[in-house]
Amino acid sequence: MTLSVRLFASYADAFGGRAIPVSVALPSTVHAVVEAMRGLPGGDRLPAEPLVAVNHSYASMTDTVQVGDEVALIPPVAGG
Repeated sequence: MTLSVRLFASYADAFGGRAIPVSVALPSTVHAVVEAMRGLPGGDRLPAEPLVAVNHSYASMTDTVQVGDEVALIPPVAGG
């Protein structure tokens, strides 16, 4: 299946776009999506366990993803 992974801020800069199509096998997990992203140019910028949201809710690496899910990688933010 192909998912569109949404990217923000530094991740959008690293991957060169705000949404990247990623192909993963069915059934699949958030971990598989992240690993597929690591194989793309810019993937070396991802931390060991990036913050991921699926359908607007934070997700763990073991959560499943399905056709039509919205996956987003949330970059680290700083504030003060």
